[in-house]
Order: sequence, then C-alpha cells, then structure tokens
Amino acid sequence: MTFQITIKGSEHSFACAGDETVLAAAMRADLMLPYGCRNGACGTCKGTLVSGDVDYGPHQTSTLTDDEKLAGFALFCCARPRTDLVIEVREVRRAGDLQIKRLPCRIESIEKAAPDVAIVRFKLPANERLQYLPGQYVDFLLKDGKRRSFSLATPPHDDKLLELHIRHVPGGLFTDALFTQYKGREILRLEGPLGSFYLREDTDKPIVFVAGGTGFAPIKAMIEHALHHDLPREMVLYWGARAQADLYLPDLPGTWQSAHRNFTFIPVLSEPRPEDAWQGRTGLVHEAVMADFPDLSGYVVYACGAPAMIDAARRDFGARCGLPADQFYADSFTYAAVTEPGVQE
Repeated sequence: MTFQITIKGSEHSFACAGDETVLAAAMRADLMLPYGCRNGACGTCKGTLVSGDVDYGPHQTSTLTDDEKLAGFALFCCARPRTDLVIEVREVRRAGDLQIKRLPCRIESIEKAAPDVAIVRFKLPANERLQYLPGQYVDFLLKDGKRRSFSLATPPHDDKLLELHIRHVPGGLFTDALFTQYKGREILRLEGPLGSFYLREDTDKPIVFVAGGTGFAPIKAMIEHALHHDLPREMVLYWGARAQADLYLPDLPGTWQSAHRNFTFIPVLSEPRPEDAWQGRTGLVHEAVMADFPDLSGYVVYACGAPAMIDAARRDFGARCGLPADQFYADSFTYAAVTEPGVQE
C-alpha cells in the first residue's frame, strides 16, 4: 500500500510505500531531508509527526525515547508510514544547509583507470553517512595539518562506497603515497561536504557540462543524479583531454547517451596521438562548445577542470555566446601544495 507524505511548511508531497522508510521515499522523490547514519543511531533525521501514524522501526532508544514518541517525534530514516502523514522537518535545499563533518574513512579499492589517474573508493564507519549535493568535494586531513581536496564522483543516492578520481602529481605529498605505497584498507580522515559547485535544480534550463581531465568526477555525480531522478532537461557533456588514454572512463558517458534521449556526449582531444587514430573532435574543449552553441543565453553551464580552461570558458561563453554570468558555475582544479577549494594533490 502507498501513502502520501506532506512536508509542512514547504507543502512538498511524495508517495511512500508501506514497506519503505520516509527518508528513502523522500530521496527517491528528489527531496533532501537531513540524515546521518540511516540506521536510527545518530538522530539527525529526527522530525515531528503533525498527523498520521508510523511504525517507528528499529532504532536506539537513547536516540528516540518513549517520551519523544509521545511528543510526536520520529526518526525518518527508520519510520515507515501506516497512514498518510504530515511531517515537520527541515529540508536541505542548499549547500549551506548541510552539516559539515569530520569522519574517519577506509580505502576499499584503488583502481588505476589510466597511468596517472586512480579511481579510489572509500567507506565511512557503519553508523555514519555523508550527506552532500552532487558536485561537492571533501578534504582529506593529513597528519602534518595539510589538506587535499577531491571532488566526489558518486551521486548522493549511491553513497555506500564514495568514489574519487585522483590524478598523480609527481612529488605530491598525498598522491605519491597513493600511487606508490597505498594498497587499500588505509584509514584516513576527511572533512565535508564542502564547496558551492553543485547541481541547481530550481530551473528547467538545458545544461552544458564541460569537464577537463579529472574534472569529470563532480560532473559525473551531477549527471548520474539527474538521470537517476529522470530530470527532463537537455544535457550535453563535453569532456576534454589531451589524448585518448586520458578519457579514463571512455564507455560510461556512452552508456548514458544510449539509455537517455536527453543526454549527449562529445569527447574532445587537444593533442591526440597517432596511435589513437582519433576521428572525433579536436582542439580546446571550450571552443568546441562555442562552435556548437554560438548562443548560450538560454543555457546553464557547469565547468570543472584546470584554471586556464575555466577562465577561458567564463570569459568567452559570456562575451561571445551571451551566457549570463550567473548561469556559469565552475570548480577550478589547481595542482599545488596549497590549501584552497579545488586543490587536487
């Protein structure tokens, strides 16, 4: 049986089956409620039942006491509806609404997707989750007090293992160890989610994504989020790289394109090698966008990659293609031993 859940204040409503939790149904409806552990231990998802009845589900009694139940509280990561519900709970609609956490994590796997790119998957403690928006990043907190920032490549709904795409910076304090010493199972500490580069869903404008190198990582999270929630907006991804080997997940965007009529993938190589026998687009990736979209006035652009690419795209998309400045969102990756958003060493 399916019940209707209404969030008081916003008046957002969504359907929830009797055998699923309120939180799971809200996430399926692309409504973000606060959560942490997802197993009734942390209390982050606690809210009020304005009307209706629930099965409270398994949870720690110290997190939701009998007195709190009598007062109308429930843990929405555990509660399953028995009737239609009206609930009162804070909705997460912006990056600033999210709780920034410091958590331990364990590397589960390191996959060399290219000679200088590793896909790293890591896991949080069993009673913890990281709530984030697609496109945000985390900082690894190193023993010497330094930080290294990496964008999350997994969308929020697929957070059992979190994924990073990390390029090797020779001589880099963190990436040298990752590529030459780490075997998996290492314990690290992270802080996140961080950053204002995330997918905005308060518009129906078509989207142009521009990725350079491992700038594909946060854009992958955005696209998989949009496709998972069946956002109907037209989406075009331009992924620029030097040579064919640098497109380190070459088949993935093609599978998105085959499965979704509103998604198009255009790879662009700036310096293809003879052995690539490349028949596709060449040159600078942002120039390929301008050739295809001389008028960007009705679009929104998300760009991630090296500073030179970001700066050129911001300048030229506005001056030559009419893209409004407030419709250009970017994350600029720098590869240096400094701490700032986007640092990727």
